[in-house]
Amino acid sequence: MIICESWLKEWVDPKCDTEQLVSQLTMAGLEVDGVSAVAREFSGIIVGVVEAIEVHPDADKLSVCTVFDGANKHQVVCGAPNVKAGMKAPFATVGAEIVTEEDAKPFKIKTAKLRGVESNGMLCSAEELGLAESSEGLLELASDAPVGEDIRAYLQLEDASIALDLTPNRGDCLSVNGVAREVGVLARSPVIVPDVNDVPAVHDEEFPIQITAKDECPRYLGRVIRNINQNVEAPLWMQEKLRRSGLRGIDPIVDVTNYVLMELGQPMHAFDYRKLKGNIDVRLAKPNEKITLLDGKEVEMSADTLVIADTEKVVAMAGIMGGLATAVSKETTDVFLECAFFSPLAISGKARSYGMHTDASHRYERGVDYKLQYRAMERATELLLSLVGGEAGPVTETIGNLPTALQVSLRYDSIVRSLGITMESAEVEDILTRLGFNVASKTASELVVDVPSFRFDISIEADLIEELARIYGYDNIPLGQGMSAQSFARVDEAQLELNRIRDHLVALGYQEVISYSFIDPELSKQVTGGDESTIPLQNPISEDMGVMRTSLLPGLLNTLRYNANRQQDRMRLFETGLAFQNQAGTTRQTPQIAGVLMGLRNPKNWNNNKDLSDFYDVKGDVEILLGLGGGGSRIQFKPVQQKPFHPGQCAEVLTASGDSLGFLGTLHPAIQRELGLDSTVCLFELDLQALQQVKIPRAEALSRYPEVHRDLAIVLDESVSAEAISASLAENAGEYLSGFRIFDVYQGDAVEKGKKSVALGLTWQHPSRTLSDDEINTIISNCVNALQEQFNANLRN
Repeated sequence: MIICESWLKEWVDPKCDTEQLVSQLTMAGLEVDGVSAVAREFSGIIVGVVEAIEVHPDADKLSVCTVFDGANKHQVVCGAPNVKAGMKAPFATVGAEIVTEEDAKPFKIKTAKLRGVESNGMLCSAEELGLAESSEGLLELASDAPVGEDIRAYLQLEDASIALDLTPNRGDCLSVNGVAREVGVLARSPVIVPDVNDVPAVHDEEFPIQITAKDECPRYLGRVIRNINQNVEAPLWMQEKLRRSGLRGIDPIVDVTNYVLMELGQPMHAFDYRKLKGNIDVRLAKPNEKITLLDGKEVEMSADTLVIADTEKVVAMAGIMGGLATAVSKETTDVFLECAFFSPLAISGKARSYGMHTDASHRYERGVDYKLQYRAMERATELLLSLVGGEAGPVTETIGNLPTALQVSLRYDSIVRSLGITMESAEVEDILTRLGFNVASKTASELVVDVPSFRFDISIEADLIEELARIYGYDNIPLGQGMSAQSFARVDEAQLELNRIRDHLVALGYQEVISYSFIDPELSKQVTGGDESTIPLQNPISEDMGVMRTSLLPGLLNTLRYNANRQQDRMRLFETGLAFQNQAGTTRQTPQIAGVLMGLRNPKNWNNNKDLSDFYDVKGDVEILLGLGGGGSRIQFKPVQQKPFHPGQCAEVLTASGDSLGFLGTLHPAIQRELGLDSTVCLFELDLQALQQVKIPRAEALSRYPEVHRDLAIVLDESVSAEAISASLAENAGEYLSGFRIFDVYQGDAVEKGKKSVALGLTWQHPSRTLSDDEINTIISNCVNALQEQFNANLRN
């Protein structure tokens, strides 16, 4: 929100300069995002009056004007189409300076000849003063503007526009009224609220109002104003206040409703009365109901959208935007002025769901004072009649289910416990009263206040304490020792800490990245297939952030591609986060961990080789991660085909019981080419919750008896995996097998083609006695027979 400083000062005296005001607002929780001047830097420009005009002798589009500056007359050549005798406009005298661009040298006005006619000065447009982005003619001043007065003083251009970045809970400060209330409390200055006079009805015509959605629309006011004259402009003072608040002038009716919006925080809308039929009905939209809005956009509304309708059609999306069918035009002579309170929950998110965001929806979503509507209606009527004339009818009001007034209690000892300071009860009462709270009751230990109707963010005692801290000043609260009772979080030994996993990956040379949960639909389809589990966003930030990620790999691959395009040829990246899937209409969120690596296995160095990372590098890293929880020896790797992995270089990671932990492998060459990656990419993605499960160690007594070692060399088909050999031996080597390893694999001339020789080392140890040779020989025989039966393996000679 942008607020005009001079407009604010009409309401309250902050007793400080702009810089101090900005600091006070920020420290009170109303963060200032920026401050900008309301006009260009210039000097020597005054109010001038055009006394006479003659046609330029050598140019049809130029005029030779006689301009009076209050003391002298000047001949000025002017090309503005709206220049006329008797008008008053900004006049830059000879020697005046205008800064056209920031940090640029000022442009100096000099005596010059234009097509042979001398010109002593320049008549100025709003654009030349920095009051508008573009202008079609001179800035015409009011007829009572004092000739000769400095234009900066006359237009009060020593002013600033203050941009506030308000948090969503402070909808009460989306107006001059709300900010003035805050400044008045901070500066201990009275707030001067402009008088709003009731406008008497001069006719009795009313338009009936019905509220069907009583919870969504607790209050709706309407008023018929007849015989208005649209062929006028809002006065310069109103246009300037709106401009300095970030709004442009449109027409007198819109300017008045915008003025009330900025002054009081109450959105309003005007309908062309003659285009309304029957009566107003505030209801929820019907199935497939459509409306063409003021911006020309046709919208099909959902059943939970609140609408304003007459007996024939929808005329507005409540709290968002009016409809084109009943819009006010230059031919409009009668208007129906609307002023309503809509429940924040009824409006929240609706504008965004249709790809819109309006000043009205911004305020209604955060909460508008539900007692403000009558005052806003009278204020708007008064301003409107003063601009366009007309005859006001009576105010028609219909009530739905109004919010229940809320009371909150505050214990004085809670202030001490929460803030560490002692505040006198009188000071507490004074601060809350000036913030708009009414004291309902009080005792020596407690204060009960009525929450004002404009504060939707106050519901518990802690909210009141926060208000006291804001106004008291965070800088005035002394630093404490923090000696409150501390309790340490319980560490579950059966749960592996995420930071330990992250640290281990960093130790392996990976770098952590954080990517958006919203990804490009095309990238999602490219990498994961984009099936029905993909969740599209109704109102994405941009086209390339249109769906929720079902995997962390698209974001990682996108980051990999981004860095590869910037001459990074060796990368190891990982990410932890949530993946989102649509399952039978519900959203399932799964914590995942994923990693990608590309380029050289080792960093470039004189003593490192230039081998590229491959499948076994990523497999080794995954095995290390799985070993952190003590479950590495129970893991199986099963060849599978899974997008986006290479069909011949992909493995599913399984537990001993067959549960899937995730996948690892190399990226499919086709996807690699589509992403423009030159080198092989290895990647993995695992279920983070399963990875964090720890096998708790169990203490056992060490055996005092010797180990027995045996080595076997077997010949079998080269297709048999080490995992299959290990599983067979584990099943047949007996319960006292304490160690197993494959220490050699040979394929060559001494072994038949298509076969391989595998050397196995086995170790046994009994806890209570020495194992005999006969027992070991029996076990060896069982193992060899099992290998022969399962894999047609033979002992190597």
